[in-house]
Amino acid sequence: MSDDNLQPVFNIQRMYLKDLSLEQPNAPASLLEQGQPQVDINLTLAAQPVAEGVFEVAVTATVTTKVNDKVLFLIEAKQAGIFEIRNLPDEQLEGILGIVCPQMIYPYLRAVVSDMCTRAGFPPVLLTEVNFQAMFEAQQQARAEQAAGATSN
Repeated sequence: MSDDNLQPVFNIQRMYLKDLSLEQPNAPASLLEQGQPQVDINLTLAAQPVAEGVFEVAVTATVTTKVNDKVLFLIEAKQAGIFEIRNLPDEQLEGILGIVCPQMIYPYLRAVVSDMCTRAGFPPVLLTEVNFQAMFEAQQQARAEQAAGATSN
């Protein structure tokens, strides 16, 4: 086997919008509500292999906006990417899937959410920047604590 076959590989094969939904459950009455909207944003990450050395990574944003405890709108958007990643140790692969890939996907997700708000007739919701490395490290620490707790029982 030549050394070229063992070189690390990282390629973006595709970025795409996997799922998008908008709900305005209390419209049109909620559109007449006065008050400062409350915006709740929840982000989730998922990574799964789709073929040998090929992974799908998805970042999902759920944005719930309420006025006076009535839901004004709810947007759920899932932006995904397909990445070819080969010849990396498992600990590096986890970091690539949990940090690097989401960082590449997130700007597309931000644009989709903002655009959907505008198209629905609302001011855009601008998702803030996310430190995916801090999120990844917190998940790793939580897993380690959970494993330590499970072994001490």
